[in-house]
Amino acid sequence: MVEQQNINYKRIAEAIGYIKTNFKEQPNLDEVAKKVHLSPFHFQRLFSEWAGTSPKKFLQFTTVEYAKTLLKENQATLFETAHETGLSGTGRLHDLFINIEGMTPAEYKNGGKDLAINYSFAESPFGNILVASTGKGICYMAFADDEPAAFSSLQSHYPNAHFRQMTDLIQQNALYIFTYDWTKLNQVKLHLKGTDFQLKVWQTLLKIPMGQLTTYGAIANKIENPNASRAVGTAIGSNPVAFLIPCHRVIQSTGIFGGYMWGNTRKTAIIGWEGIKTHSGSV
Repeated sequence: MVEQQNINYKRIAEAIGYIKTNFKEQPNLDEVAKKVHLSPFHFQRLFSEWAGTSPKKFLQFTTVEYAKTLLKENQATLFETAHETGLSGTGRLHDLFINIEGMTPAEYKNGGKDLAINYSFAESPFGNILVASTGKGICYMAFADDEPAAFSSLQSHYPNAHFRQMTDLIQQNALYIFTYDWTKLNQVKLHLKGTDFQLKVWQTLLKIPMGQLTTYGAIANKIENPNASRAVGTAIGSNPVAFLIPCHRVIQSTGIFGGYMWGNTRKTAIIGWEGIKTHSGSV
């Protein structure tokens, strides 16, 4: 058993090395599987178990990381970047950035310079809240006990974006979540940027039903990476959208509620409030 695990580890390590070395050729699943002497099906399953993501996603992430270096440090054009990363054109580069980074290559290159963000402050059952949106959806939400500090935190996420203090329909739909039916959560659009792992964790958080709790270990199992509890905790701690992405529903396996970016007292209050709402059948 141990010997087989060592063999599998070496194969996946070889595959990762091969992808990192040859990503400019954009090798497909069959090519990489053949390199480590496995069938495509077996390789896909084994890679996902060991790396926590699919070979295709790993290739995409590797490609985007290199593209980010070209755009930011080398000031390459979008066409040059697409060519240097082995992509067929700027269209594929655009799609890749939208899927992995939650923004276009041009927006990344300019540090969000071309990104217009509306923001406003509103009252919630748990105190003042800052909510921000782009034309694509909610990009940031945080409890704002100190409004200037909360806005500075928003700016640090998008240092070169253009900010306008105004309430728009996207924000209003998001804020309705405090008073309307939680089953309509899918009507709220999100515009997030993060690593593939972070996005996978945040997506999993969205599936936790209101009034229910889970653990870091359970989230790690849900994303098919059972040894990643610590990394899951880090991803949850970097959640940019308070309440809508319910990181407050994740607790320690011992039953202790644990930490919360916006305060343990607030986390306890939110959990209790959701429990009452669920029990009474109203929001």
